[in-house]
Amino acid sequence: MQISNRAQRIEPFYVMEVAKAARLLGEKLLNTERPMLYLNVGEPDFTAPPLVQEAAICAVQAGNTQYTQASGMPELRERISHWYKQRFNVDVPATRIVLTAGASAALQLACLALINSGDEILMPDPSYPCNRQFVSATDGVPVMVPTTAAERFQLSAAKVETAWQTGKTRGVLLASPSNPTGTSIHPDEMRRIHSFVQKQGGITLIDEIYLGLSHDDTYGQTALSLDDQVISINSFSKYFNMTGWRLGWLVVPEVLAPVIERIAQNLFICPSTVTQHAALACFEEASIAQYEKRRAEFKARRDYFIPALQELGFDVPVMPDGAFYAWADCSKICSKLGIKDSWDLAYEIMHKAHLAVTPGRDFGTFETAKFIRFSTANSLPQLKQAIERLRLMLS
Repeated sequence: MQISNRAQRIEPFYVMEVAKAARLLGEKLLNTERPMLYLNVGEPDFTAPPLVQEAAICAVQAGNTQYTQASGMPELRERISHWYKQRFNVDVPATRIVLTAGASAALQLACLALINSGDEILMPDPSYPCNRQFVSATDGVPVMVPTTAAERFQLSAAKVETAWQTGKTRGVLLASPSNPTGTSIHPDEMRRIHSFVQKQGGITLIDEIYLGLSHDDTYGQTALSLDDQVISINSFSKYFNMTGWRLGWLVVPEVLAPVIERIAQNLFICPSTVTQHAALACFEEASIAQYEKRRAEFKARRDYFIPALQELGFDVPVMPDGAFYAWADCSKICSKLGIKDSWDLAYEIMHKAHLAVTPGRDFGTFETAKFIRFSTANSLPQLKQAIERLRLMLS
């Protein structure tokens, strides 16, 4: 069978090999004194709050399960619009919001609407691997721009200007806060980047799915505050703890909303109706209070885990200001153990400490082989246990 060139361009998700190996070993370790601990998955350990669960049950029992508009339920779009005003003091009309089948569908729709074959999209190295695959899947060309700790592993306006190729570059795809680093773009730098992109007639796409989990007011502002030409991708997965429910949204310029809706009608029909009804309850006062309590818990986990990692010899060059990741340089550890890079170290940690972590290989090519990503989306007792296992392994 002949496979399309497009499909062949999509790179393997190598991290899944590590995850698969960890699961297989984990099954053997069930009911032992040291079962596998999973610090490799970027998924909150919290589930949807009670009001959200109840809203889903009520929707099913009431038979509210038919198709909605392709752009989503108007009342949910209004709730999201109100959330932007209440939390960020930014006016985002509901008419600019398009609900999608997760942030993945949001990014896919944006790429299909805006990228032509051969268009180059600039993004930081390191960054979430699937983002560049979405660009490739629409016959665009992801251009990875190396970033450093001094730049918070984020693009700068100067680097965007240097990398921009007239006639080739279409725009930038950023993430703030970022996976895998947990770092955000400073608002002033974001303004400079967007200003330059606008002058080139380009597009500013920004992944803000971790924005609700910002821990620093300096970085906790949406890029939508700049102007109505920014395109923001968001999701109910991270802050709202609804990963498997598959619901996200796009905020786009008014002129783009009907274009996105037309594509969505053909590709997705609509997002999950039950999930949309459930998501309405996310914005109830009791739910928001619970989300904020959980956000504080994520910060407490970060504040424990990263100093503990550094005491063991891992270097976290930039303290993450959001999300739930630690992007740790393991060069000293590898040298101490006589191990080549983070890929081999991940397997060493898996087998000796019974701890699943994510090597940096998938996140780019610029020095990523010396980094490991730890997920702190686990309970504090589990994180403490993970540190003790690493301490024992390295002693």
